[in-house]
Amino acid sequence: MNSMKELFSDVLQTVMEAELEEKLGYEKSERVSNTDENAMSKNYRNGYSKKTVKTQLGEVDVKIPRDRNGKYEPQIIEKYNRNADGME
Repeated sequence: MNSMKELFSDVLQTVMEAELEEKLGYEKSERVSNTDENAMSKNYRNGYSKKTVKTQLGEVDVKIPRDRNGKYEPQIIEKYNRNADGME
């Protein structure tokens, strides 16, 4: 059961990282030049915040990635939502 929780947590983490990557316009660890015309903004990753989510497997701890400007809002588990019972 714990391995299923860890797997679910890893999948959520991967999806949220991909969402943030899409929002920022560059991959993790990729450097954006200050003079780059294609740079979407000077918004960068800024650590994580912890969240406990209730699932069919029990409670799962996830790390929500953050951005400096606070523009990123996870779509898979929305802000202030702690219930993911419908996900499989």
